[in-house]
Amino acid sequence: MTSDQIEAQFNLSYPDFTLDVNLSLPARGVSVLFGHSGSGKTSLLRCFAGLERPQFGELSFKGESWQAGKQFLPAHKRPIGYVFQEASLFSHLSAKDNLNYAIKRAIKTSESGSPQIEREQAIELLGIGNLLERQPHQLSGGERQRVAIARALLIQPQLLLMDEPLAALDLPRKLEILPYLERLKRQLDLPIIYVSHSPDEVARLADYLVAMEQGRALCSGSLSETLSQLDFPLKLGEDTSVVLEGIVTERDRTWKLTRVQFDGGHVWLRDSGHAIHSEVRVRILARDISLAKAPHDDTSIINTLAAEVVEIITDEHEGLSLVRLKVGNTYLISRVTRRSAHLLGLQQGLTIWAQIKSVAVI
Repeated sequence: MTSDQIEAQFNLSYPDFTLDVNLSLPARGVSVLFGHSGSGKTSLLRCFAGLERPQFGELSFKGESWQAGKQFLPAHKRPIGYVFQEASLFSHLSAKDNLNYAIKRAIKTSESGSPQIEREQAIELLGIGNLLERQPHQLSGGERQRVAIARALLIQPQLLLMDEPLAALDLPRKLEILPYLERLKRQLDLPIIYVSHSPDEVARLADYLVAMEQGRALCSGSLSETLSQLDFPLKLGEDTSVVLEGIVTERDRTWKLTRVQFDGGHVWLRDSGHAIHSEVRVRILARDISLAKAPHDDTSIINTLAAEVVEIITDEHEGLSLVRLKVGNTYLISRVTRRSAHLLGLQQGLTIWAQIKSVAVI
């Protein structure tokens, strides 16, 4: 039976840095290696690719060994696509010829065991049909990166590796390319390992999250599971949040609002045009949840949920508390002052009303 996991164990030592990880990742969806600069994310990705040969390494993909002991499958024989920070297109070839190069060296379908990604499918997914005749120097940064991703797909990989593909882009170009990345994860049955230090990219793309620091994987798990832990090892400050998966169930055309149902309740938010019954992600920041002993109808806040207090800790600033709340089978995090927590008598097991000031579809 073929495993649906990616099993990896690497120990790679440099003079001033050591990568030491032991991970089991799902061989589906998007697994994000998340951490600050210098945490070892790219070094780990290069080990997956076979571009680094650690002193000790074991790697298997869906039950197939790529690396163990003296066995080492070199990078060019691994069924992977690799997208770098800077789009590495051949400067002397047009966008179309860059894609044709990938098609010529593609892994045969019978060898890869993965569905064939057709040229026109890749072009449509990345929205590059009008760019094919251009040279790389005639493309914007975002356009070059979209062509580079299409080229990586046309190699017919079993695994796509992406090393901070948005890091070299300005904000408008990042916002331009993110929807294309979301389309990839929705429409292709292709596991992706994605390196990022951006909480926004994590919230939009990650299904599985690995938090890294100083060459080690400090925690890993599903996105909702990891972000809702108060002891999440990377301090996110104002970006502390949870991400909920929900279904659009109602549209209020009078007030231009949409209702999103999740496991444990629902929230109303600004109508962004999603169809009824469509699946969406919503992000709720800890700073946008206030707490009250009773529900109120004399307030501008329209999302108020009954919640159970699960855990309370002191935040980075000693005057603030982080409160983990349970709503049905869903967890939220609220940031309040320690004084407010004291005046409300917050303690484990208490039922409290979570007033959500802002919710955003991502």
